Amino acid sequence: MRLVNMVKESMPELSINTIHGTVWDLHVQLPHKVYKPQKGLFRSTKYRNAEDKPSFIEKEILEKGVKEDSFYKPFADYLENELEDATKAISLGGNKFKDKWGTPDVIGVKKSKRSDIIQFQPEIISAEIKIDSAGLITAFGQACSYKLFSHKVYIVVPKEATEDDRARIESLCLIFGVGLILFNAPNPEKPNFEIRVRPTKHDPDMFYVNKYLKLVEAELFE
Repeated sequence: MRLVNMVKESMPELSINTIHGTVWDLHVQLPHKVYKPQKGLFRSTKYRNAEDKPSFIEKEILEKGVKEDSFYKPFADYLENELEDATKAISLGGNKFKDKWGTPDVIGVKKSKRSDIIQFQPEIISAEIKIDSAGLITAFGQACSYKLFSHKVYIVVPKEATEDDRARIESLCLIFGVGLILFNAPNPEKPNFEIRVRPTKHDPDMFYVNKYLKLVEAELFE
């Protein structure tokens, strides 16, 4: 822990165990001065209210008029060329699937090449992209619903989200097997996608796979 190391450097006569035993619940001992926004992090209470306000970057996104769908094609390319999780990926968004469970912003398929010695069944990859931190809870719920018809699912969120939001989303992704990608939300030209959690592959419900893939068959499997 960084705090423990700093105390040890300034007070070398104290043992590490003594320091650990003193600082582990600072937010309980000094609730008017210290709070714990996420696991392993202590912060001065003077910064608490600042987390509830739009960040400078979120204001920049609004001022620039950045649209979420401007990241769909770049992420589809990232799935194909960087992650190599899809042999083909396309932008969707909107209400292409025409139901309340939502439509992925990007959907892709990974298929065997004719030259591959071992052939495998096609895999479906879906992604939900959000440029504002206010919608992260909803976005995660949507991403989980895509597991009905996808072998792998990603949620793509701004690097500029608060530390607490990123930490919670990352923990949820690890629990539910959803992949997590961070990106530079104010700049559609250079999103700089960065993978934080790799998705867990699973077997989707083939009823839903066939139901939804019929709607994009021509675009995805041409």
